[in-house]
Amino acid sequence: MEEQEFLTQVKQCHGLILKLIGLYAYSLSDRNDLYQEILLNAWKGRAGFRKEAKFSTWLYQVAINTIFTANRKTKAVSYSDAMEDFVIPVVPQTEQKEDVQRLYAAIRQLAEIDRVVITMHLEGYDNPEIADVLGISANYIGVKLHRVKNQLQIILKQD
Repeated sequence: MEEQEFLTQVKQCHGLILKLIGLYAYSLSDRNDLYQEILLNAWKGRAGFRKEAKFSTWLYQVAINTIFTANRKTKAVSYSDAMEDFVIPVVPQTEQKEDVQRLYAAIRQLAEIDRVVITMHLEGYDNPEIADVLGISANYIGVKLHRVKNQLQIILKQD
């Protein structure tokens, strides 16, 4: 993959990366570090992108692997209710913005893999694509999505 093509593809996935990072890193410096690490890993691994899947799916996998590796290194990321520096790329109406913030706060309470599953689902990925990124069956993704949605309903009702 040529440099310009890579940069164009990454730019198109910018919002996706930011959303994902925002679910796993809570301080601005941690998010910036993760973003740089994801881009570095994607750049180094770009030759491995075989175009069998969409670039965004491949980049999502690179991002998830980078985030999980970083989390293993630090062993724990503290949860913070402060979301003021977390940028949601689409700026919705005031009421919708509150709903989106509540949803992201609820998603942050899920297990790591569950966050990936629901985030990819919300981004419009289908079960086989999610399964490909996570290395599990598409049927299991369907079951997992059902469970995650139920868990989110419970969390959101508690607020």
